[in-house]
Parts: sequence; structure tokens; C-alpha cells
Amino acid sequence: MKNKPYDSWEDVRKKLNISKEQEAEIQLEKDIIEATIEARKKSNLTQRELSKKSGVRQPVIARIERYVNSPQTSTLIKLLYPMGYTIRVVPLEELESK
Repeated sequence: MKNKPYDSWEDVRKKLNISKEQEAEIQLEKDIIEATIEARKKSNLTQRELSKKSGVRQPVIARIERYVNSPQTSTLIKLLYPMGYTIRVVPLEELESK
């Protein structure tokens, strides 16, 4: 039997039985990875250059940027700090008002 393509994210969520909290977690991870990629590009660094500055191996950076691996907080800090960035916890109300 062939796998049927899904019509929407809602169909996928129902099939996988993903809760709203799990969906929020997935979105947060995606947003963090996208922000890290954007920071690297704004810093005009290749993955290899960021690897030398951060001590994080280039293949690890590549897997994170391809959404293959979930980055640990310590890895994110190692990547972001040499580029002049950090991670901040903000109230949800701040995000919702934007």
C-alpha cells in the first residue's frame, strides 16, 4: 500500500497525534535554528569559519542547519556567542503582541 500524501499540516498533526504543546516545541526549535542560520549569514561566516570560531565541528553545524539534529543549549551558546548573540527567555505575551 502506497503512502497517501497529506493535504495539510492539520492532516499530519491528526495522523501523528501531535498536541498543541508538541507543535509549539517543534516551532520553537525551527525558529531557533532559523535565527542561528540568519545570525551566521549576517556575520558573513561560512559553516567552516563558524566551526573554527566556536569549536563546534562543521558537520554538526550542517546537521543542525538541515534540521537533522536538535541542537543542545550548550551548542547553541557556543555557536551564537562568537557572533555576538545569545539566547533570551521572554514572556509569551511579548511574542503574541508582535
